[in-house]
Formats: sequence, C-alpha cells, structure tokens
Amino acid sequence: MSGARFFNRELSFLEFNERVLDLARDPGVPLLERLKFLTISCSNLDEFFEIRVAGLRERLSQGGAPVDADGRTVIEQLEALELRAHQQIATQYHTLNEQLSPALHAEGIEIVTSDDVKSDELESIQDYFEKYIEPVLSPLGLDPARPFPRIQNKSLNFIVRLEGTDAFGRDSHLAILQVPRSVPRIVPFPGDESNSTRLITLSAIIEMCIGKLFDGVTVTGCWQFRVTRNSDLFVDEEEIDDLRRAIEGELMERRYGESVRLETAHDLPPELTAFLLEQFELTARDHYAVMGPVNLNRLIAAYDLIDRPDLKYPPYTASTPEAINYGEHIFQAIRERDILLHHPYESFTPVIDFVRQAARDPKVLAIKQTLYRSGSDSAMVDALVDAARHGKDVTVIIELMARFDEAANIELANKLQEAGAHVMFGVVGYKTHAKLLMVVRRETDGLRRYCHIGTGNYHAKTARIYTDYGLFTRHKQVGEDVHALFLQLTGITRIPRLKKLLQSPFTMHATFMSHLDREIAHATAGRPARVIAKMNSLVEPSIIEKLYKASTAGVKIDLIVRGMCTLVPGIAGQSENITVRSIVGRFLEHSRVVYFHNDGKEEVWCASADWMDRNFFRRVEVAYPLERRLRNRVIEDLNIWLEDNTNTWVLQPTGRYTRLSADGTESKTAHNRFLEGLTRTELSTRQAMTNRKPAAFKN
Repeated sequence: MSGARFFNRELSFLEFNERVLDLARDPGVPLLERLKFLTISCSNLDEFFEIRVAGLRERLSQGGAPVDADGRTVIEQLEALELRAHQQIATQYHTLNEQLSPALHAEGIEIVTSDDVKSDELESIQDYFEKYIEPVLSPLGLDPARPFPRIQNKSLNFIVRLEGTDAFGRDSHLAILQVPRSVPRIVPFPGDESNSTRLITLSAIIEMCIGKLFDGVTVTGCWQFRVTRNSDLFVDEEEIDDLRRAIEGELMERRYGESVRLETAHDLPPELTAFLLEQFELTARDHYAVMGPVNLNRLIAAYDLIDRPDLKYPPYTASTPEAINYGEHIFQAIRERDILLHHPYESFTPVIDFVRQAARDPKVLAIKQTLYRSGSDSAMVDALVDAARHGKDVTVIIELMARFDEAANIELANKLQEAGAHVMFGVVGYKTHAKLLMVVRRETDGLRRYCHIGTGNYHAKTARIYTDYGLFTRHKQVGEDVHALFLQLTGITRIPRLKKLLQSPFTMHATFMSHLDREIAHATAGRPARVIAKMNSLVEPSIIEKLYKASTAGVKIDLIVRGMCTLVPGIAGQSENITVRSIVGRFLEHSRVVYFHNDGKEEVWCASADWMDRNFFRRVEVAYPLERRLRNRVIEDLNIWLEDNTNTWVLQPTGRYTRLSADGTESKTAHNRFLEGLTRTELSTRQAMTNRKPAAFKN
C-alpha cells in the first residue's frame, strides 16, 4: 500500500518496557510485585542493549544506511533510542528511590545502603565480608605490567582509587575489582539473618569493606560499574561442520562482545568516567550514571527473601480439566475428545504426565518432540530420558540457537544422547520454534498418533507465569501432519502437503494473507467482517499493509499485541477500523491466536508464531485450527481480553500508549477473571464429568 505508515520497532520495544515500568509505579499493584516489575523492566532493557542497540551499532559500522520507516540513518535512530533509554533508566531509579524504598520502609522492610549502616553494625558486616566474600575476590592493580582486564558482560565491578606504595615499592593509583557471579547480590543483613525484612546489597558491603583488600595502601575512592556487551551469537552456518561445537565456541566469546553501554555510580569522578569510556571504546552518550546499584534486576532476590505474602499476588492453584482427572490413563481422555489447556490457569503437569505415561506404557513405540526452551532442570527432559531408557524410540529436535538458552540446550542434548535418544538440531538457517509432541501407540485398531501442539515452550517454570494454549488431540489428519513435519525436520523431504496445520516458512504467511483477503471480500460485499489477533509482536510489513487494506474495506480489526507493534492505528483512510491494545499484568501474555469471522463460518487458529519477518520466513513454526467446541471457548477468551479495562494500554496514532481506566465502572482484569474460572464454557460439562466413572480402556 503506497504511503503506509509504520512505527520504529526499537522504539516500540521501549514503549512496551515503559508499560512494565508503569506497573512498578502503580500503587494498586502489591508492593513486592511492583519491585518485581521494576527488575523485569531492567532485565528487558539489558536485552534491548545487548541485541537491538548492538545490532544497530553493527549496521552503523557497515555504513549506516537508512533502515527505518522514516528514512532515518542508523546514527539518528541510535540517538533517539539512547535518549529514551536515558529517560527510562532515570525513571527506574526514581521509582526505586522515591517510591518503592519509602513504601517498603513503611512496611518495616529495608534494603540497606552503606549510608544506612550504624557504627555498631559495621563489625558484623566486616565479619560477613571476611568469611563469605573476601576469599573469592581478586583485585587487579593497574600498571604497565598489569593492563586493564577483560570485563565480562553485565558483571559487577569496582574501580578503586589508591594512595601509597605496596610491598614492592609500586605506586599504583588504580585497581579494578571484578566480583564473581557466584556471590549473592543481596543478602539478609549480617548478624540478623533470621530477619527477612532487612536486606543489604553486595555492592554496599564491598564499598564498606574495600580497604581490607589493600592492606597498607589507602583507598581514597571506590565506585561500581558495569558494561553491557553485544550478546547476539554469530555463527556462519555455511562454513560450519558441527553446529553444536560452533555455538559452544561462540558462547565463550559472547561474554566479551563489543561494548554498547557503560553504567557507573552517579558520583564517579569525570576523569575516571573518561578513563572507563576509553577502555571500552564508548562515548559519553553511552554512559549511564545511576543513583543506586548498577544492576537493579538483581533485586529480584529480595522478592523470595522477604516473607510477606500480604505484599504479593494471592497464591493460586492451577486446575486440571476433569476430562483428564476422571481417568488415570491420559491416552483414554485424549481418545475420547480433544483437550485444550490454558496455562497458567490450567496446570502444565498433564503435558509432563503425557510423556511420563508414554515412557512406561508398553504399547507406546515412539515419542517425538521439539524443544526450544525447556530450562536447565527440566521434568520434561527427565521424562524423555526415562522413555529412552525404557526402550522407546525417542527423537528430539533441540533448537541450539534459542537466544540466551544455548548453553542449557547443549547440556540437555548431551543428557538425552547419553540416554539413547536421537537428538537433532533442526534445519540450518531456520530456527525450529514450533511446539510439537507426538506419541505413537499400538492399539487394537492399529498404530495411533497422540499429539500435543502448543503456543508456548515445554518449560514447566514459565508455564506458571506465561499465558499459553496447548492442544491434546488424536485427530487422524493432525497426527499425519505432525508426522510429516518430523520427517521434514529429521530427514530430507519436499514441502509436506499438510491437511490441517499451517507451517512457516511455507504456508502460514500466505494462508493468513488469503484469510485477510477473504474478510476484505466479505466487507466489500456488505457482509459482516471481523478479525481478532493476539500475539507478542506485530512488525511484518506485508501483513500490516494487508491489515490496512482490510481496515479501508471496512473490516473491524482488534489487535492484542503485548510487545512491539509497528502498525499505526486510527489513521483516517488507512487504519480507522483498527484498534491495538497491550495487556501487561500479573502473567506474561504469550499465546498467539487469530480469529476470522468468515461470514459466520468462524475460524480460530492458535500458533507458535508472532507476526514478524523471522517467524513467517526464517523459522519453522506451526499453527493449528480449533474445532467448534474449543473454538467457541477461545472466542470467549478473546472477548475477555478485549473487555479488560485495568491492565490494558491502547496504542495511539502517535506511537504512545494510554492506559485504560475503569472510571467508576466495574474493574475488569482478564487475568483475575481467568483465575476465577469465569471464561469456561465447559464448566457445566466438567461438573457433570466429576462423578463420571471411567470406561475401561483396553486399547
């Protein structure tokens, strides 16, 4: 579409992080949850610098051609992004110092700084330092024989100013102290460990005890700093013989990638600031002076250390559908009907039990699964190992290039191979991001395929905080499609002709484009036309242009996009029929769902893919349709999300978001309503099944 407007995707990411930071400032959110949201916003910003800013700097080194929708050069984009980043970091520390710390103090909770320590408490801090910290520290004096050391990405460091000479007569004025990651960054106050309401940061302890590391030399100043580096892996997939070995080599180098940001204590003298910037080859624009610890996301430890349930979200117990509960044999339940799980409101345990039961079932012949992120300590992987040891044919596709999980995935691959499983690493050049699990079972009527297809990862921990859908089915055509996909991933085949599923990079984008064209045709003919799409990110240009065309034709489009969105809503003659909202709250919205009205013949697809270039064209992704009963349930869920007026931000034509307010009406929070079970169209059915006796399952 000529003249179509787009937002800058990196600025859109910062807008998302601003919404997370809004929750840290929201007095309606439990206090310790606010602290958690603050740390999440800091972690997000770290990744923003490690990947997005670092990527732009790489482009700058290659020529700096215009790359964004407004034709701005890379240097102009970097200037705009870093200005917003400076503002956001200032807001983070203001939130901590002026809002959260006073609120915690009012609740009898204190995160102690060096200024807060009383003279009679110093001895206990020094004793703790000598026992638990000093033995692992190795300060490095700087002189011609000892140059500036290599500093690891995001590590805690101190630059120390000294006066005097050492035992060898050396007159070194500066030293660098690198703090190992093995030392906790926040601990109960020494000497009062039983008290969970008084904590102290590691940086405060070191600042007070730094002189003990330089006996006979005077410490005249000590300041913390941290450097953020480019953390994107670069693997030349055309030049490698062994992908795993290549990634292992890159992981070592990632700790020392190109510097992109320097954070320091706010009172670091200008000459030392200039010295550090020179060492890291950065400019003043890359320097962030902060009013507190240089790594706020380490404060997340305080959430677990402080035993105050009244300052946290109320606990909940995920339910298990009666369709699974009434019988001990999960295959019986799936044989009778498809089962859709909605995490975290419904338990992830049935997914793990699916593999556990398959591992011990003598009728199960084979298990095949994709793993993108599963965690370093994975019950799912343990179940697959158990299956392999029980003689099942286990095949696992592990994505080694899952960002920041590469090392964990290599470890899991080794564990599975040692147990006798077949481990593959997908297709070089295409990340395997699909969420597929298939069990082949011998039954009286032949071999049957039982499948699980999800929108999220096979990760038990994140399944408690990410919202996702997972479908159990033994539908014959779905099983054939999943089988064909595994043949494609493990062997060499042509593009499979799938009967039910959509696959990236081959059919998903084209199908969704054609379905949008179908809605356009309905609207043009005067028929009702509607699209609802929920995802994490929306940035792919051609599908955005198609949405603009649909809006112009009169299609009503509601988009629920948690993170980046480069579509511009509310523009007359282009997007006046499009709304974009972002829901950010207790749980991380992660499910990908799209609804097409289709003149009353409604369709709902769940997918592993966001609407991004990489997901449509450079990844292996899967979308699956829902049949009538489950389709209606998810349509109801979509309406619940659209009715949220508490944790919803609406995107404006300016690129900024405005938070909705109940304004005296009933507050509607999607997360709470899901927790209360208000969206279940199957409640009556499930209640009726409570007293149902399981039929014999002889197959």
